[in-house]
Amino acid sequence: MAPSVAIIGAGFGGLCMAIQLEKAGITDYTIFERADRLGGTWRDNTYPGAACDVPSHLYSYSFEQAYDWTRRYPCQPEILAYLDRCAGKYGLHARLRLGAEVTAAVFDEAVNRWRLTVAGGEERLFDVVVSGVGQLNRPRLPDIPGLSTFAGTSFHSARWNHAHDLAGRRVAVVGNGSSAAQIIPRVAAVVAHLDVYQRTPSWVIPKPDGEYGPRERLAFRRLPLLRSANRQRVYRFIEGVVYPALVDGWSRPLMIKRAEEHLRRQVRDPGLRAKLTPAYPIGCKRIVLDNDFYPALTRDNVELVTDPIVRVTPEGIETRGGTLRAADTIVFATGFHSTDFLAPIEIVGRGGRDLREVWKDGAEAYLGVAVPAFPNLFLLYGPNTNLGHNSIILMIESQVRYIMGCLPLLAARGPMEVRRPAMDAWRRALDQALARTVWREDCDSWYKNAAGRVTNNWPGPASMYRRITRAPRPDSYTFG
Repeated sequence: MAPSVAIIGAGFGGLCMAIQLEKAGITDYTIFERADRLGGTWRDNTYPGAACDVPSHLYSYSFEQAYDWTRRYPCQPEILAYLDRCAGKYGLHARLRLGAEVTAAVFDEAVNRWRLTVAGGEERLFDVVVSGVGQLNRPRLPDIPGLSTFAGTSFHSARWNHAHDLAGRRVAVVGNGSSAAQIIPRVAAVVAHLDVYQRTPSWVIPKPDGEYGPRERLAFRRLPLLRSANRQRVYRFIEGVVYPALVDGWSRPLMIKRAEEHLRRQVRDPGLRAKLTPAYPIGCKRIVLDNDFYPALTRDNVELVTDPIVRVTPEGIETRGGTLRAADTIVFATGFHSTDFLAPIEIVGRGGRDLREVWKDGAEAYLGVAVPAFPNLFLLYGPNTNLGHNSIILMIESQVRYIMGCLPLLAARGPMEVRRPAMDAWRRALDQALARTVWREDCDSWYKNAAGRVTNNWPGPASMYRRITRAPRPDSYTFG
């Protein structure tokens, strides 16, 4: 008998899991989504210029390749529309519960099932829980004194206030990562003045973007082999050229040179260029792909502020030295609580083990998928499965395939729980691999927790992860 499955989250991960269940004929599942529509990060991030930094033809499921992308790098509306199409095609809406936030999941040892609690008090029992909440779903606001006293309008980039017209305003953008780099050129074009608050500069390389014309789109639609070949070309380039730069490989000097030339070509002012020159190794923080960010910073109505923020006042932002810069709008492009996996959901496993306590020193999971003492709980886009160079969808598909391989085992042999020795061996191998990457260098990034431990990123090529998750090893688990 097929197990019942609860899927938490209706982004790329949750939908992929549901689709594979449907394809396997397993229909006893429910997708719980706290928001009022599906889409995950591509539902939440609707700021001006929101787009992906992975090429379009690689940013779709391998089993449902999109052919109608209008650009070489997809924009947010097209990605969200793609997810809507996938959900419709595979009939997922019938088992999708919107506005249903899971607040707790407790393993009931009396019946060997998970008891899920939904906001409002409803409880449901499931054999299996699959978390598809991802890593970038809870916006992080900086802890700045006086923020609550601001008399103007403020919001996070992932909660964009579309009712607030920025035309002619004096705006402050706090942050200069990937989202900020997309936002700033669009905001700068309409505001009276824009202050960009930068703590540390980003490495920026050109984005080889452009439109797909009608003929190209027609060719991709009518020639599936062409579409697949293009997808493979992009994948192999990223694996063979971009990944080595993250492990001090042959391509790192080339990437540094490309970034330095990009900055030198687009920013003529040596003073501004110095402020935008990183002092940490390339790839230690997320690399920004963008063509419009630097030119926006050279506009007459834009100022790059590198003095540390001291406080927010009703009138604006005060920096070290006592300078107060007036603002009527503050946009926080300050990222997410990326290392607080599964928060704020209460997850309690065997023996009353609370996942927050288990992960107090940093989240970890066997293959990024399973945690000791939490039987039949599986994670998508879990600890150490983020990529610094390739499409996360490749990782999600590998994880879903692995979980699908687990379902017959647990159905036949009872709840499966990863063994502690398997987890310990995995951690040692992971630490050894991470030690060879640029992320262990001295720089702050969303890849690390407060203690400096890299909890988010996968240290190898995506192809390696696909190989080691090809099928579950029963000897790594206990059953029953």
